[in-house]
Amino acid sequence: MARGMSGGVLLFAGRPMAQAEGGQRYFPLLRSLLMLLADAVLTGSALLCAMLLRFEGVLPKQWCTAFEQGLPLLLLVRLVMLARFGLQRWSFRSAGLNEAVRLVLAIASATLVFEALRLFSFFEAPPRSVVAIEFILSTALLGFYRFVPRTARLWYLEQKRSRAQGTQRTIVVGAGSAGDLLLHDLLRTPNSSWHVIGLVDDDPAKHGTFLNGKQVLGPIDALPELVARHRVTQVLIAIPRLPPERIRHILGLCKNQSVGFKIIPASFAYLDQKITAAMLHELSPEHLLPRDVVSFDQEEVRRRVAGRRILVTGSAGSIGSEIARQIASHGPASLVLLDINENELYFLVRQLQERYPLLSVSAIVADIRDQERLMRIGREHAPEYVFHAAAHKHVPLMEDSPEEAIKNNVFGTLNVARMADVCGVERFVLISTDKAVHPTSVMGASKRLAEMVIRDVAARSHTSFTAVRFGNVLGSAGSVVPLFKQQIQRGGPVTVTHPDCTRYFMVIPEAVGLVVQAGLAGYGELCILDMGTPVRIAELAANMITMSGLVPGKDIPIVYTGLRPGEKLEETLLSEEEELTQQVRNRIKVARSPLPPADFQLQLERLRRVAQSGDSTGVLLALRHLIPTYKPARLGVGEPSEQR
Repeated sequence: MARGMSGGVLLFAGRPMAQAEGGQRYFPLLRSLLMLLADAVLTGSALLCAMLLRFEGVLPKQWCTAFEQGLPLLLLVRLVMLARFGLQRWSFRSAGLNEAVRLVLAIASATLVFEALRLFSFFEAPPRSVVAIEFILSTALLGFYRFVPRTARLWYLEQKRSRAQGTQRTIVVGAGSAGDLLLHDLLRTPNSSWHVIGLVDDDPAKHGTFLNGKQVLGPIDALPELVARHRVTQVLIAIPRLPPERIRHILGLCKNQSVGFKIIPASFAYLDQKITAAMLHELSPEHLLPRDVVSFDQEEVRRRVAGRRILVTGSAGSIGSEIARQIASHGPASLVLLDINENELYFLVRQLQERYPLLSVSAIVADIRDQERLMRIGREHAPEYVFHAAAHKHVPLMEDSPEEAIKNNVFGTLNVARMADVCGVERFVLISTDKAVHPTSVMGASKRLAEMVIRDVAARSHTSFTAVRFGNVLGSAGSVVPLFKQQIQRGGPVTVTHPDCTRYFMVIPEAVGLVVQAGLAGYGELCILDMGTPVRIAELAANMITMSGLVPGKDIPIVYTGLRPGEKLEETLLSEEEELTQQVRNRIKVARSPLPPADFQLQLERLRRVAQSGDSTGVLLALRHLIPTYKPARLGVGEPSEQR
């Protein structure tokens, strides 16, 4: 309830505001005075105890006089120094080592000043041994009452956490600065659900030492024993930029125990030396890549994208949508998003409009197989750059419907490429795949043919055409990672085609950075990211089960289903001919593909006719004529020459 301002009183929280403000103003002053009073009492007690200790409990009359005369001077200089160091304003909740050092310096300074002043005094001063004992006792007493509340509070929180329902018994990996900061936050957060048992670290000098009251229990290799002995349910990795092989090693150590994992962000070094439990995130397959994630020069990308008119096909998909997001962040003049999936396209455009309200973004529902529609779109929007991400990409489905793969991936690409040529597009970037090298699947063969299509168009065009080959993209729709996650959530089994099956992997930001940087920089007609060594799918599946806090083969079985039609045991990034021309620029391999055959246009028309007629066998035969290295999983007829 409030009265008018002219009344002179405004009630705030049930009290007059003037009274509330006065309380807020005077309470810190009263608190400081009480602390200085306590310091004075403890200092006097320390001096008295020091003299009693020095004279074995009985003070001669001479030293009683010295005590009475020296005490006021000691109290004066001691309180002045404590105030000078700001120790009357003390945080009982968060005081730490720095405050302890300040307290010792303040007491020592006061003792030195007292010793200096008494030289010029005319009274009998206590012996120097008493002064030394008083310094030790004062430091102990003043420190005790300042730090005991904090210590008691931390002890209470630790006991509360250890007995609370739902508390996770935790071991921290890493006893360095990051582990120290993380542990500091975990122990001082009142409602924290973490009960830290201790730490592990590979530095032998740290073994047996204590960090924030928690012991370093041993090396990382001791994790299995420690997890079992202390019933640990969560492992927190607090080592900045821990190499992927070490993360895989930790997962391997704990593969037979039901324990979850969290990790500090890779950007810890840029977090101004602050880290909290809220920053921890789940260990993910991205942390397991056998190489460092490649980052690209965002300023260079901005210079190439800003102020440009850009069209992205397949923009509702995992890769196309990320291309759209990254391009939108660099200030293009306009962004045209084209896809046949109207639902995802609608949500993407809304997201971009909310994030970039000044961006000119258009959503177009269209089929890349409709050449006339594409031409109208090209003439209306006059894009300068085209990113072609629209494609059918699921290997098993395309084995069952090869004609649809050809209509979309080959002739859809031809339609977009012709539109780019006719409409004067500066740069055209095709999203391809490592499955295009020595293809064994219809999908891979169709993408290899799409690469040949844009090279054929480029031979007669002023547009710069570039194909960018991907490995498998972690987290993209239809990839193994979302599939494994679903299978784990359902309780298994996790299905793997073959125990020796390997794949190259990259994360979505890498894939898109490669597309934008390599495609727009004009490196060459075919670009591939150096993706290190391939990853065993069976190992990835086992690690994902372990990261979920489950035991592979026990909680979640792994079942081998055999290679599906069109699948390879392992992928390659470049063919033999392409390997001979590769270069490396910013970890981007640049190659030159063999020229399409002389009768390429004629063979394309044959392929178009059999695809439109729905002749699956004819499609496979035509693909073998066009791509000699293509080895279809099934053919069902005689040699290709019999069908010519």
